[in-house]
Amino acid sequence: MTTILERCRQRFSVRKFTDEPVSNEELNYILEAARLAPSAVNRQPWKFVIVASDYGKAMLRACYDREWFKSAPLYIICMKNVEENWIRPADGKAHGDIDVAIATEHMCLAAAERNLGTCWVCNYDVAKLAACFPEEHCEAVAIIPVGHVAADCPCSTKKRKTLESIVVRV
Repeated sequence: MTTILERCRQRFSVRKFTDEPVSNEELNYILEAARLAPSAVNRQPWKFVIVASDYGKAMLRACYDREWFKSAPLYIICMKNVEENWIRPADGKAHGDIDVAIATEHMCLAAAERNLGTCWVCNYDVAKLAACFPEEHCEAVAIIPVGHVAADCPCSTKKRKTLESIVVRV
């Protein structure tokens, strides 16, 4: 059995997919992982838009026009509901982006467990995406392409800072 730490080491940003579809069972497993994610004050301020139709994929690909992106058979637009996210009273910091990011990474790790690839995409055309996929009170946080990893998918070695450089013990 693979541990979560091993899964974190194995997971990478997939930028080349096969044309094999993601099954409903696999998709539901991934979405259930997101549903179970924690959120500030348990607000769960998220909405996940599944883009699988040819029409939806064409609209989404117009929002992020990269050749590799077109190879994914399925996309999940991860959105925050700006009216449901918790705001810290002390300084007014909204936690919707954080909550959606937690749920999104739950999805990515669940996908990796099912031998599916994902990649966080945040450099899309914000205005175009909002126009193409309007959800009341929602803003996109990330687009996650999901699919089976192509055999020749590039995978670079992880470059991470050392624990000593990121941890402070007091």
